[in-house]
Amino acid sequence: MSQHTPLKRLTAPEIRARKGGAPIVSLTSYHAHTAAIADKYVDFLLVGDSLGMVMHGYETTLPVPLDLMIMHGRAVARGARRALVVVDMPFGSYEESPAQAFRNAARVIKETECGAIKLEGGIRMAETIKFLTERGIPVMAHIGLTPQAINAFGGFKTQGREKAQWAAIEADAVAVAEAGAFAVVVEAVAEPLAAKITKMIDIPTIGIGASAACDGQILVMEDMLGLSPRVPKFVKEFGKVAQAIDGAIKSYADDVRERRFPEPRNTYDMKD
Repeated sequence: MSQHTPLKRLTAPEIRARKGGAPIVSLTSYHAHTAAIADKYVDFLLVGDSLGMVMHGYETTLPVPLDLMIMHGRAVARGARRALVVVDMPFGSYEESPAQAFRNAARVIKETECGAIKLEGGIRMAETIKFLTERGIPVMAHIGLTPQAINAFGGFKTQGREKAQWAAIEADAVAVAEAGAFAVVVEAVAEPLAAKITKMIDIPTIGIGASAACDGQILVMEDMLGLSPRVPKFVKEFGKVAQAIDGAIKSYADDVRERRFPEPRNTYDMKD
């Protein structure tokens, strides 16, 4: 009898060990089937709270509830077999206290079977990151433009364009690294600053709209597929999925209107 050996899923310590090595590949994912496709190519999949905007039509990530993150996290964890699955902690689920953060992060880990959580914030969240990591919860940090603080930023704006802003962002990077985060997302940060931060800290930097000098990159999958109606300027579209869907639905609608229906069958067998 042949013995089935399950694929070994990547872990947070393995991602951390990639600092300065081969670039880390990552994407967001919100459902099982895209997770299964991406799993062959990426090192980690982020179940981002961006799903609120991408899938549910919100203007920002702020309305996303914890239960929604858990539901999508379960789906991605079922679809991916090899990549580390990281789930975002949504706004309001961790900021109040380290104890609140642990309670909700533990629920995410238990109910989704993900390998890590992500939370936004630098110095102000360092105590919480330390509290979680000391209790066995791997944490990915997120600095620079943090979408959950979009009202404070006054919009989606690049951070660190002026050197006077650099010190605060550098301090955030150092704080999350020292607190025990295994990696940090650096979003919408001016390239020279992102490159400097990457050299400063001993955990991987995952850039999004930041420097090619980062240790890896993450993009919203729907953005790089050409599926999102509004795509940030820094995103390269690797596909034209929206056009393909539009064409397919139009062809289907034309078939129905012309009564070009499939031949009736006695069974409902799926195609191989």
